[in-house]
Amino acid sequence: MGDLLDSLAVWMPRQRWYGTKGRDPHLTVIADWPLDAADARLLLVRDEAVHPAIVYQVPVAVRPEGAVPPGSLIGPASEGLVWADATTDAAFTDQLYTWVTEGGEVGRADDGFLGIALTSPDGRAPAQRATARVLSGEQSNTSLIFRPEDDGIPVICKLFRQVNPGINPDVELQSALAAGGAAFVPAAIGEVRGSWVTPEGVPVSGSLAFAQEFFEGVEDAWRVALDAAASADDFAARAHALGASVAGMHVALARQFPTREPDEADRAAVVGAWERRLSIAVTEVPALLPYADRIRAVYAAATVAPWPALQRVHGDLHLGQVLDTAANGWVLLDFEGEPLRPIAERLQPDVAVRDVAGMLRSFDYVSGAVADDDGAAVRAWVIAAQQAFLAGYAETAGREGFGDDPLLAAFELDKAVYEAIYETRNRPDWVGIPLAAIGRLAPLD
Repeated sequence: MGDLLDSLAVWMPRQRWYGTKGRDPHLTVIADWPLDAADARLLLVRDEAVHPAIVYQVPVAVRPEGAVPPGSLIGPASEGLVWADATTDAAFTDQLYTWVTEGGEVGRADDGFLGIALTSPDGRAPAQRATARVLSGEQSNTSLIFRPEDDGIPVICKLFRQVNPGINPDVELQSALAAGGAAFVPAAIGEVRGSWVTPEGVPVSGSLAFAQEFFEGVEDAWRVALDAAASADDFAARAHALGASVAGMHVALARQFPTREPDEADRAAVVGAWERRLSIAVTEVPALLPYADRIRAVYAAATVAPWPALQRVHGDLHLGQVLDTAANGWVLLDFEGEPLRPIAERLQPDVAVRDVAGMLRSFDYVSGAVADDDGAAVRAWVIAAQQAFLAGYAETAGREGFGDDPLLAAFELDKAVYEAIYETRNRPDWVGIPLAAIGRLAPLD
């Protein structure tokens, strides 16, 4: 196992899902589950190069040298054999498909994992056999598309690379919404839950994988909106329907999960997060410094405004998390929340307007992403789409409207501050988009 860990320490930092760029891993194996597939195992690998340590899920297989797809080679195993990433190995993916569609158990209840097949409310079922392909472009997880070899619905299975104790909110929320008959989420197919003991001797369990219906040949709302804006197509009706879908999600989540009134500690936690982010931003983005006092004034107004009951929310909603489907209309995906936030925080009730602000900011990015000589026309398109989205949301949520909602303004502004930091670090050419939004949301006198 030592040689494999040495190879993983070189291979893992090259993967897109590895979360600690720029540091050498310090790895230990905390779970090692042999699989029925020949010479395959499922590992939980703890990286202590950061604090708190991160636990990664790494399925591996021993295969003949030269028989491993490019990018899947981890390192040498023995004479003529190598360790490979098993997500590209048919023996492993066939087992994974069986676990999420039929169920199954590996190891013991306190040291192993369990596949749980779910029943679709509409009676549709996946095929008995399917061919797997790894979805390219995944950032923090590894998703596999299973296309049926006979009758059945296509399935996409997300293998969570970073594993935490507790049920992943992507599993918990989507499964509950789908079981309630919601058409604005994919049908839930099945999941895999693991149990292991931490190096500190604490028995825990958590989500390892989640499978849901896959929609073939569809585009996400970001691409649909970009195309519509570039063509100057009226998007108001589509944006209104999207607002209704997001509100429907919030209404359903408030019905299916506990809600509670916010107390002073809740408000202080949210405002404290705003302030911490702003402090980082004015250091890293000097152009924000003149706006700092105005931003804090917006935050202060939100602090004393009425707050709605806290409830479960999506947590990381934007146009890229929505699919445009012919059968279901707008379909919402990826309920994990912000991946960098501890899972304990992501499982707590939150302010639903956080999701609304995320969608408004996503629409605003259209104006910066569309190459058009008539910037005013694109800006008018964005404003019309945002207003239609808010109207659709308000009608479905049963509220009068947003007007000059101080809480929405604060969440939208905080999101723009976050974007300014992100763009400065990663895409400096795009930093003008959030800076322009901050100028509108917190104008100088």
